[in-house]
Parts: sequence; C-alpha cells; structure tokens
Amino acid sequence: MSVAKKDYKRITTKSLIEMKSNGEKISMLTAYDFSMATIVDQAGIDVILVGDSASNVMAGHETTLPITLDQMIYHAASVVRGTNRALVVVDLPFGSYQSDPKEALRSSIRIMKESGGHAVKLEGGREIKDSIKKILHAGIPVMGHLGLTPQSIYKFGTYTVRAKEDDEAEKLLEDAKMLERVGCFALVLEKIPAQLAQRVAKSVSIPVIGIGAGGGVDGQVLVIHDMLGMNNEFNPRFLRRYANLYETMTSAIAQYVDDVKTSDFPNEKEQY
Repeated sequence: MSVAKKDYKRITTKSLIEMKSNGEKISMLTAYDFSMATIVDQAGIDVILVGDSASNVMAGHETTLPITLDQMIYHAASVVRGTNRALVVVDLPFGSYQSDPKEALRSSIRIMKESGGHAVKLEGGREIKDSIKKILHAGIPVMGHLGLTPQSIYKFGTYTVRAKEDDEAEKLLEDAKMLERVGCFALVLEKIPAQLAQRVAKSVSIPVIGIGAGGGVDGQVLVIHDMLGMNNEFNPRFLRRYANLYETMTSAIAQYVDDVKTSDFPNEKEQY
C-alpha cells in the first residue's frame, strides 16, 4: 500500500522519525564523491551514506578496515558539496572509535567540522555504548548499525547472515532497544533474518533501515555501485540491480577507443 509522501525541502533526523510515524518508507544510498552525490540527491533520495564501503568500491581494498578518518572526511566533504536535500550520514572508520570514548568523540567532531556532514554512523551495540553516549552528549546525531558489521569481519570470519541463532537474535534486539534509549536517531540492520528485522522495527520507535534484512523495516539502503550495476562481480540475494552501467560504460569506452583509432573522433563539427 502506497503512502502519501510529505514534501521535505531538507531531510533531517526529525524528518526520518516523522516518516516512520507516517508509514513512509525511507530511501538511502551510498555516495562518495561530488558528481555522484549531486545525481543521487537530485533523484530524491532521503539519506546519503558516506560509507566506509569506499574502502572497497573506491580504493579496491578487500575489506572496509584500511580506510582512514582523513579519507572518510575527504569523501564526506565532497558529498556534502553536492547535496541540497538529503541527510548526509558518515561512517566512522575502523579504529576511530572502538578503543576510547574520547577518541570516538574527537573523530566525530572532526567529521562534523571538516566535512559538514549531518550525522555519524557506528557499528556495534552494548560494547560501544559509552562511545555513542559521549558523541551524543556533544550534540552529534548518531545512527547505529547491527547485524553483519563489516568492520568485525575478521572476528566473524564470514559475510554470512547474522543472528540466526536465538541467543544472537535476542542480543541484537536488546542492543537495538539500548541504541534507542541512549539517543540514536536511526539504526541500520545488515544481513539478518527478515522476521527478526521486522520484530526489531516494531520494537523501537526510531527508523530501522535494512540491507539484506527484508521488507518489514522502515527503509532500505544499498551501495550505489552495486544497485547501478557498476560492480558486476557482487551478487548477493538482497541486491536488485536497477541498471547495468558496467556494460554501458565499457561499451561506450570501447566505442571511444575505436573512434580515436580510426580518426572518426573528433569530426569537423567537434573542433574549433
């Protein structure tokens, strides 16, 4: 059933909570640079996530762990300059918040001051509660992230679905409630059973955004390179490709190469 959408000139953390209350689904995509952020924003996205997935899709690393705080700030600042409507959420990278709440606050302040982002996102539950509280006490909005937490990939040893067992599922539910209690404005659930995700979404008043967590949550997020088909080697069950830019772009570039080699480009109309 479709829900009438409110026309927001600028999305805020309050807007997302209103959307959940009104039954309006929240759309969220990643972006890492000015040009892509401009396109995503003008298309009407609600939230842009400057994800540490930049480590994978922009830098070619196997995991999200190598990306630095300075690099995240660079990407976030580029995105903010291309955004007029969407809420911009920035991932705190691995190593910038886990060890010490004071370090978590310093990292968050740098992101907010140097990039102009609107909120930060952290992976984890009760184990990072003190860091989250420290950041929130400084007036910085925090989005939580539970389920599959890619920064902990070497702990898990796999990217398979999380919280399939009762004990882990109950811990995740309690962590979600804790994140709401301490003041997080929203929560991402990654790669968990759909029934559990729906249960979490109904148990908290803050918006729950899913990736590989079914349709019973309050919104969805995907990596832009995946949903546009720029990355043709990544094919999880939860991914829907809305374009095949890999094929389109390689075909266009191959045609350009051929046109240059055959002196077809530039023609007389394309020179001064």
